[in-house]
Amino acid sequence: MNRIPKTLDQLRSNGKKALIPYITPEFPFRGITEQMLAEMVNAGADMIEVGIPFSDPLADGTTIQHSSDLALKNGANIPGILSSVRAFRKSYQDPILLMGYFNPILHFGIAKFVRECKEAGVDGLIVPDLPPEEASALQSVSAKHDLSNVFLIAPTTPDERMQKIDEASTDFSYCVSVSGVTGARQELGMNGSLDDFLGRVRANVRKPFVVGFGISTPKQVRKVWEYADGAVVGSALINAISNASSQNDALSQAGDFLRSLRN
Repeated sequence: MNRIPKTLDQLRSNGKKALIPYITPEFPFRGITEQMLAEMVNAGADMIEVGIPFSDPLADGTTIQHSSDLALKNGANIPGILSSVRAFRKSYQDPILLMGYFNPILHFGIAKFVRECKEAGVDGLIVPDLPPEEASALQSVSAKHDLSNVFLIAPTTPDERMQKIDEASTDFSYCVSVSGVTGARQELGMNGSLDDFLGRVRANVRKPFVVGFGISTPKQVRKVWEYADGAVVGSALINAISNASSQNDALSQAGDFLRSLRN
């Protein structure tokens, strides 16, 4: 069962928009992933993105690069991430998406990866370095296992290509708010550029879309919600817990930060 469509329909019916945290597994402490997933739901997350740490994260800024490096040192890997999701599924039914680069998925084996994701309770996949034109193998096996594929739309994406990405994405698309890498920012867009970009997206897509990269404050979340169906917060959340003194401290800080965005 893919939980994403039901969640999006429920949010729309209630006149709400999605708040989607991105977490790096096993960061900042080994063994924290399952508890962090639960904390995110309890703090108001509607869906959760879980990163697959990689040694060469081309689309990520220094914050997520650092968290990925530490996660790898703490033993984060695909089997461990899926084990945490499987444990999380014993108590929670909120959608989980894995976000990672294609190299580790290819090395793991596409069919094996998708099958084990589905068995663990993953609902969707975001692969930022895999455009729709090169994703047929992943799309085919994902469709067989009812796993959602999410493709990225950038500010530089032409209108016609936005339509193709919207068609290729299973349930929703992911809009990158700025050209560049991930990272918390004080301002999103300049001189109305974000409004222009998201206005173009809204005019060219039929499915829901969410916005990520750079979102770090309640004001920015509200701004994104004016256009989009959801806001993704990653680097700012990771920054909020990066100096935690213990697992409990990290969980508490993460929950408080996410609640501040929702409120």
